[in-house]
Amino acid sequence: MNESERKLRFQGIGALESGQARAFFRPPDLLTALRLPLAAAFLVMDDQIARLGIIVVAGVSDVVDGIWARRLGGSRLGVILDPVCDKIFMAAGFLVVLQSGVLRPLEILGVLVRDILAVLGFLAVAVLKRPMPLPARAGGKAVTFCQLLTLSAFVLESEYVRPLAWATAAISFYALADYSRVVWRKK
Repeated sequence: MNESERKLRFQGIGALESGQARAFFRPPDLLTALRLPLAAAFLVMDDQIARLGIIVVAGVSDVVDGIWARRLGGSRLGVILDPVCDKIFMAAGFLVVLQSGVLRPLEILGVLVRDILAVLGFLAVAVLKRPMPLPARAGGKAVTFCQLLTLSAFVLESEYVRPLAWATAAISFYALADYSRVVWRKK
C-alpha cells in the first residue's frame, strides 16, 4: 500500500473528509473521560441508588459526547478514548456482577463478547498497522444499551437480569456479524 492509500484508509481516524487534520482534543473528550472515574466508583460503591445513578450518568454521557462530537467535529483522541472508556466501564460493571454470582461467567462472557472481540480486533489492527475505521452501527449501539439495561437490572435485583443478559449476548452476536460484513466489504 502506498502512502496516499494509507492516508485514505486512515482518513476516518485522523482527518476530516476534506483532508483537514482533526484536532487532537475537543471538549466532548472530557465528557467521555468521565466514564473512567464512574467505572471506579461503580466498583467501590455498595449503594443501590448510587450505582443506578452511575449507570444513568455513564449512559447519558455516552449519548451526549457522541452528539456533541459530531456537531463540533471529532478529535483524534476521542476516536480512541470513547471506545476505551466504554469498554472499561462495562468491564468494571460486569466484574461487580461476576463477583456477586448473579450471572454465570459464561453469561457475562456473552454480554461482553462484542467488547472483547473489539479490543482483540483493535490490537490486531494496531500490530498489523492497517487502520480501518468503523463507523458506529445500530447493532453496536443496541448492545451498549442492553448492557446498561442488564447492569441496571442487576443493581435493582430484578428477576429479568438473566433474560436481559441472554438478549444482550444475542444482540452482541448480531452486531459482530454486522461489523464483520462491513469489514469484508471494505477490503
